[in-house]
Amino acid sequence: MTRNRKEAHRYGLRAEMFASAYLRCKGYRILSSRYRNHLGEIDIIAAKRGTLVAVEVKARKTIEACAESVPPAKQAKIARALEGFLAGHRAIGGKSAGLGHARPDKIRFDVIWMSPRRWPVHIKDAWRM
Repeated sequence: MTRNRKEAHRYGLRAEMFASAYLRCKGYRILSSRYRNHLGEIDIIAAKRGTLVAVEVKARKTIEACAESVPPAKQAKIARALEGFLAGHRAIGGKSAGLGHARPDKIRFDVIWMSPRRWPVHIKDAWRM
């Protein structure tokens, strides 16, 4: 991995940690960070008032650069990964896993855009599957 690539990776990890703290301050319960399965990955899985939220964090040098950083193919991959997450947690009992009874109308896909020296931009319900 090149030096620039390593720096970008570390920048992204810091952005995800900051986004998790930001969501906690907004009343979200973080269920998983950097969740991965064979279907894909999700930066943050959170819950608030019975809604399960898959959050994609995008850190770029400018907010404008974040705007088009989650194309439809990435959205579909996140949705598949969330299906795998739900299937695994329902198998062990959704309530004990902190999910309650997550229904399709109670699932949301959000994006948090981050850039230096700016507050995060939280886009709720950024897309639907």
